[in-house]
Amino acid sequence: MISQKLLNPSSIVVVGASNDIHKPGGKVLKNLLDSNFKGTVYAVNPKEEQVQGIKCCAKVEDLPQVDCAILAIAAKYCPATVDCLAKEKQTGGFIILSAGFGEENAEGAKMEQHIVNTVNSVGGSLIGPNCTGFLNTNYCGAFDTPIPTLDPKGVDFITGSGATAVFIKEYGISNGLAFNSVWAVGNSAQMGIEDVLEHLDNTFDAEKSSRVIMLYMEKIENPQKLLQHATSLINKGCKIAAIKSGGSAAGSRAASSHTGALATSDVAVDALFRKAGIVRCHNRQELTTVCSVFMHPEVKGKNIAVITHAGGPAVMLTDVLSNNGLDVPHIEGKDADELLTKLFAGSSVGNPIDFLATGTAEQLGHIIDYCDTKFDNIDAMVVIFGSPGLFPNWEVYEVLDEKMKTCKKPIFPILPSIINVKDEIEDFIKNKHRINFPEECVFGNALAKVVNTPKPQPLNPEMPKIDLAAIRKVVDNAENGYLGLEEIRTLLDAAGIARKLEVEVDKESDAVAFARKAGYPLVMKVVGPLHKSDVGGVVLNVKDEQTVVREFNRLIKIPETYAVEMYPMLFGTEVFIGASKEAGFGHQVLFGLGGIFVEVMKDVKAALAPVTIDEAKSLIKTLKGYKIIQGVRGQEPVNEDLFAETVARVSALVQAAPEIAEMDLNPLLGSPTAVVAVDARIRIEK
Repeated sequence: MISQKLLNPSSIVVVGASNDIHKPGGKVLKNLLDSNFKGTVYAVNPKEEQVQGIKCCAKVEDLPQVDCAILAIAAKYCPATVDCLAKEKQTGGFIILSAGFGEENAEGAKMEQHIVNTVNSVGGSLIGPNCTGFLNTNYCGAFDTPIPTLDPKGVDFITGSGATAVFIKEYGISNGLAFNSVWAVGNSAQMGIEDVLEHLDNTFDAEKSSRVIMLYMEKIENPQKLLQHATSLINKGCKIAAIKSGGSAAGSRAASSHTGALATSDVAVDALFRKAGIVRCHNRQELTTVCSVFMHPEVKGKNIAVITHAGGPAVMLTDVLSNNGLDVPHIEGKDADELLTKLFAGSSVGNPIDFLATGTAEQLGHIIDYCDTKFDNIDAMVVIFGSPGLFPNWEVYEVLDEKMKTCKKPIFPILPSIINVKDEIEDFIKNKHRINFPEECVFGNALAKVVNTPKPQPLNPEMPKIDLAAIRKVVDNAENGYLGLEEIRTLLDAAGIARKLEVEVDKESDAVAFARKAGYPLVMKVVGPLHKSDVGGVVLNVKDEQTVVREFNRLIKIPETYAVEMYPMLFGTEVFIGASKEAGFGHQVLFGLGGIFVEVMKDVKAALAPVTIDEAKSLIKTLKGYKIIQGVRGQEPVNEDLFAETVARVSALVQAAPEIAEMDLNPLLGSPTAVVAVDARIRIEK
């Protein structure tokens, strides 16, 4: 649990306090004094007797007991200062702004660990070091600006980068986004993003807690903890949007130089966020816009009315919505005709609803009312209303505000004229406490992300039944490396994964005997070489005994070959299922079109185990090549239920055998009646 001495202290000391508000020690004291803090403030600076009107102590030893300490002193002085405060002054909350710790060198890391050990020994809580600070509705313990006017229903913002926090706050505040708390965790020496999320989950109050959480992270220290608490919070009614940066090699280097973060597989991050129901964003503008969408009532469907007095922005917004899975449905009929009579000649109600540059506030009110109560094929409204500078928009924004209070369906305001009607927009934001979306395409992309992000998956779902004992017997007896064919067969059978019936032969006579027993056509493959096709080690459609003899003798001579695999030739669409273990994340299960399409098209979806049949089905439908799965131009479809079930069975297998580092079923042949593994590779790493 996070200490109340950090969250709601009765006294705070700024160590390194300064009269110079251009220094962190000066600015943090000023921000603290200007904030809502009702307790006692102390200052420590050996060179001053008074700082910003506060009596100043020369050293921390001279202080009385104090709940929370904010340190803005050189890193080398921090360990001894924390020791004194924690052990002698009963301090339990620490915010260390200072840099020069684990992000810099090994010596700094040792000092950082010493501080953590001390704070832990008294049951305290530490934010930082190397951070811009912390603020909530009780006080401001941060040295940066702007300091937002805090609102209990605003965003809880948790960030690994203080500078990013500044820029996100600036953009959000300027458009009306409210904040409830800002946690800049810096090096996360004791408390990281996942720990703050855990705190928000464990202390969630349906009446008092914020429902919107914003995350910026350069590393995911504990993916399973993040998954657990994000899922829990979203199931309680919260909404979470996040940036995870540093996914590219170059981005990883930048992140590493910034906070010691390491890049995580971006595919695994996508899978984690999707499983938790987190909306993934990729830049500050997108993140703040998504959170601004969250602050409005939830959109219950995908049908959007675009209401505008300017055609161009409406067309661009319609394109963005339509290209991202939302719909701007045509509006027609008696009610539409009736609405048209209330507008100026030349207006259009087909959707977008364009009531012209001369449209009035009264007409806007009529349009919104019809969309809210009479047009059943509308789930939400977007109102685009700016000004060419010819007239003010006070009346229009008054109507818009009133309708946002009374309508059942969500209304999103896009007010683009940030210069021409600056005063009206400022009033809309500051006095009416509304959020403006100044750019329609940025808004459209954000709304689509929110609507298209699935709800969280169950963390402990019911999975297909498998033979756990048989699986463990194989894995426990296996050595590190790739499993043999017989071991793979046993695992697939134990997991209930359909496979081809094959044999390995190293004698011509055995090859002929199998062919006579199994019938034709057959497939013959080398056993040994890693890339069979590259060495000419695959022969399809073998139709007679003469070919069996000839190809066996050719294949067995290929370097590294120790046997020839034979099985009846199967027919169907090639699909793929694989699994790989990602440190901290567990297993990713990947699936899509198989054969060479895995490498060429990279049309693969990834999900974190456990993957249910329903989750697999929903992801299969999002494949770019889904129409191939459905069957095109006379080609038979793949049985989607069996494909999804096989994905779930692979998921169950790797959970039963976490020692499986890699697994490939490529290809499986899918038909209307079966999905059968043709080729399999499994690597064990204990």
